[in-house]
Amino acid sequence: MKRYLFTIICLFGALFQVSAQMVWTKHYQDYFDKYEDLAVEQMVKHKIPASITLAQGVLESAAGKSELAVNGNNHFGIKCNGWTGRKSYHDDDERGECFRAYNSVYESYEDHSLFLVNSKRYSSLFQLNITDYKGWARGLKACGYATSPTYASKLIEIIELYKLYEYDKQKRFDKFQTRQIEQGDLRHIYTFNNNYYVEARRGDTFRSIAQDVDISYRKLAKYNERNKNDQLEEGELVWLKKKATKGPKSYKGKVHVVRSGDSMYSIAQLYGIRVKSLYKLNKLSPDHIISIGESIRLR
Repeated sequence: MKRYLFTIICLFGALFQVSAQMVWTKHYQDYFDKYEDLAVEQMVKHKIPASITLAQGVLESAAGKSELAVNGNNHFGIKCNGWTGRKSYHDDDERGECFRAYNSVYESYEDHSLFLVNSKRYSSLFQLNITDYKGWARGLKACGYATSPTYASKLIEIIELYKLYEYDKQKRFDKFQTRQIEQGDLRHIYTFNNNYYVEARRGDTFRSIAQDVDISYRKLAKYNERNKNDQLEEGELVWLKKKATKGPKSYKGKVHVVRSGDSMYSIAQLYGIRVKSLYKLNKLSPDHIISIGESIRLR
């Protein structure tokens, strides 16, 4: 009888362990897809594994859905502790505890890095290899980052399930993605044809846009085949990288039918194609004057 009970207990224990295992979820993956470049940027700047930053961020913020994340952009559960910026209050180990609040998720990621870098408590972690995510996870728990006894194992499980360790090998990140996160609603950056663009606002110049997106205004004007001192019209597309020589693959066989007010330049800007390349695609000379109804190949 005792042996039978022991067997039943073991079976229930095994079932519990299986059920407790983490499973892949889309909202976790969406979080990583959104913030991967931001985590890599922090790794390049501060030598903290991107895998650790992402795993902590998704765990502490419930994939960006926690009260702290939604109301204060706090993705790492960092409490006030001498903080002079915005604050929010939330029940944690005690009722009504003070937590740091940020103007953007970018600020939260940056402050998390500085929190680790500037604290003697975590200084030993920076002696570890950047790819030693297990050492970092265990070190964070040992140094008192979280009170949960399973904190390190949860981080490791997340990293291995979503293969976040692959980010620790990266040297580059997409600056425009991180700036979009940093600026929030300041400038919406759109993507098209393997490029990025913003829509000019009333009174915009290449200087004003360049300042917001952290690019030389001379380069910005050059990318858009314009004079650096040009005044921009409201709604005009301004490309943030050098334009392509043709439209996206999905545009194969598609054409742009010329409308009133169109020019080869305006068509090129609309699809993120260099003007010279657009003429070449259509076997037209640079002095060709397009007419309404004319079909312009895009690829």
